[in-house]
Amino acid sequence: MSEWSWEYEGYDPAAERLRESLCTLGNGYFATRGAVPECRAGLVHYPATYAAGVYNRLESTVAGRRVVNEDLVNLPNWLLLRFRLRSADGAAGPWFSPDARQPLDHRHILDLRRATLTRTFRLRDDETGELSVEQVRLVHMTDPHLAALRTVFTTEEWSGEIEVESALDGDVINSNVHRYRSLNRHHLAHVRIGAAGADTTWLRCRTSTSDIGIGMAARTVVIGQPATSSELRPSRRRAVHRLVIPIAPGRPAVVEKTVALHTSRDPAISDPLGAAVDRVTAAPRFSALLASHAAAWARLWRRADVRVPGEAGRVLRLHLFHVLQTLSPHTAELDVGVPARGLHGEAYRGHVFWDELFVLPYLNLHLPEVSRALLNYRHRRLPQACRAAREVGRAGAMYPWQSGSDGREETQQLHLNPRSGRWLPDNSRLQHHVGSAIAYNLWQYCEATGDTEYLHTKGAEMLLQIARFWADTAEFDPELGRYRIRGVVGPDEYHDTYPDAARPGLDDNTYTNVTTAWVLSRALDLVRSLPAWRRSELFERIELDSDELPKWEDISRRLRVPFHQGVISQFDGYGDLAELDWDAYRARYDSIRRLDRILEAEGDTVNRYQASKQADVLMLGYLFSPTELQDLFRRLGYDVDDEIWRRTVDYYLKRTSHGSTLSSLVHAWVLARVRRAEAWTYCQEALEQDVADLQGGTTGEGIHLGAMAGTLDLVQRGLTGLETREDALRLDPVPLPALSEYGFSLRYRGHWGVSVRLRSGQLLIGVPDSEESPIRLVLTDRAVTVAPGETCTLLLPEN
Repeated sequence: MSEWSWEYEGYDPAAERLRESLCTLGNGYFATRGAVPECRAGLVHYPATYAAGVYNRLESTVAGRRVVNEDLVNLPNWLLLRFRLRSADGAAGPWFSPDARQPLDHRHILDLRRATLTRTFRLRDDETGELSVEQVRLVHMTDPHLAALRTVFTTEEWSGEIEVESALDGDVINSNVHRYRSLNRHHLAHVRIGAAGADTTWLRCRTSTSDIGIGMAARTVVIGQPATSSELRPSRRRAVHRLVIPIAPGRPAVVEKTVALHTSRDPAISDPLGAAVDRVTAAPRFSALLASHAAAWARLWRRADVRVPGEAGRVLRLHLFHVLQTLSPHTAELDVGVPARGLHGEAYRGHVFWDELFVLPYLNLHLPEVSRALLNYRHRRLPQACRAAREVGRAGAMYPWQSGSDGREETQQLHLNPRSGRWLPDNSRLQHHVGSAIAYNLWQYCEATGDTEYLHTKGAEMLLQIARFWADTAEFDPELGRYRIRGVVGPDEYHDTYPDAARPGLDDNTYTNVTTAWVLSRALDLVRSLPAWRRSELFERIELDSDELPKWEDISRRLRVPFHQGVISQFDGYGDLAELDWDAYRARYDSIRRLDRILEAEGDTVNRYQASKQADVLMLGYLFSPTELQDLFRRLGYDVDDEIWRRTVDYYLKRTSHGSTLSSLVHAWVLARVRRAEAWTYCQEALEQDVADLQGGTTGEGIHLGAMAGTLDLVQRGLTGLETREDALRLDPVPLPALSEYGFSLRYRGHWGVSVRLRSGQLLIGVPDSEESPIRLVLTDRAVTVAPGETCTLLLPEN
């Protein structure tokens, strides 16, 4: 199998949802799942199209309570194209469906290099002989409003006609996630259909409450010969174009369907439908679309490709493909965040969490303009975050755990345990550490790009308001002589309250407290570095009194970190929880990744046990190098040496069920940074999370974008020890016998295409010729400068 393609042989209804997610095609503006064109949504298939940032809010009644949820909207299905054979006497057979008639040699080929999905199969009939079908589709990367599907029907021994029905289907709902079935899922309203000319149908609708206008137009033509008949006809919420095409040996029937999509969120248009009709009318033939599309992808691959040998390299390239389809250069023009499940499905309702923490570090060094746009998404919602803080009596900005169209909290109030069938309170909105993640992201972006202008303007506003929130949240405990943060939930997510407690939340979550100290210290650094006029202007703009700063300094040095049994505690009281009989649960269940659901279905709660869903304390080892982490603890007055950290790593490794796709990724980072051989085992599991659907059915509801981008960044920064700090590229490569050679290119402070390659104990750095300043490289034992046009080979010290 080619390193640039993914192939799926045969037709397996049980695996359709997974294949559809992994074969999704997109361009950052919109994406369409890799469903077969002839089938509408049902138990097996789920064709769906999502446009970035198109959300709608609906009210439902769940477990006797009124709840409101905002969802990424499943747009009208442009893909629909079905066919049937007509005999010489004109009699029409049944419409083809793979579920009713088993196709032969059924194959899907996802071409990563050209970003196309090709499907081929054969049908054999006693009367008509054999029919071969080839379909190629694309979602255009040059023009983000276009998509196309070409279908070629070939016969070798039969003459007759093929009837083809091409449709735009507005009769769709959000039904990708089975556990959401109790919710209101009808998002499209005011569906209107019609025709424009002899070969174009159109569909217009609006989202029911957000009132986003959607215009879609489809041009369906027969290539090489005229159709026997062509008819545009209305149907219920569907615009249908029906064609009858002659076919004979040596005379294939070729149908090209080109589609344009616009919404009222688009700039520089007045009418989404008019824009869609104009665009599809002017669109070139499929061959020309394919050529310009492939050229755009060739440019993307030059900027972002990663070179790792073997199967790991194939999976990494697939991950990069899906990252670029969700967050492409077109994203830089949009007001959107990082959807946790990409534009690939409806899990998490298309919401934006903290996953940008795992995505932006990769984009910073390849597509920094996209990183900046994603940070602007947060900045535009800063006023709402400040309002949310005021509503709970806090200063500064309290960003929501789940975001959508605007800045309000989108976290659901209830969540369903599919094991027990019970709806349970959802306290994950207490994960206020999302604010620290935003601060970290903007700091990392500015370090990687040198974008001081952003740091001193929008970045400064966000960073200082987030710091302000934490300073006002921390409470001084005179008995301990330290500050405490109470009533929060950490990254683990299993623990949202103490056993038998009346209120949700935990005290002194170490991850929250340490990252708070980091945010406060970075905010103080920024204030000190600002020109006096800018500092004065900024303080006036956000109404910050300089008298607040000494308190920030004090809190950043005296936040509490709990310990037990010689290791860092996940939160205050973690060591007092019961130990779980891990062996017993592994013996009773096929998988205990979602241990929380298992225990709740048994009438128990994971809050009683020392058990984590994913890294919590250990997330600190993902964000910070060992040296940075020691410095952070030292600032807080704790001596956390290598031995304490190693014991802490071992402690939580034994107590983690890996119920998140991010878990193995973070553990791989942590183990690589402490030079542990088992890092590669976790690397491999991180690579397999989606392609093997290790979480059991979740990938069919959308890929896990943070985990995919995180694996790329694991190679880019984790294994190389690459840091962008203090105007230098710092490298400290981790020797992994299982990965002796790899390379990638990156964009660093005006240098495009800096090549990094590791092999045989050597580090090769190539800087392309330009007028930019030389790059300063810092290794553990030396520092060198590489000028544009030079290549430097460095021998790495033996570990």
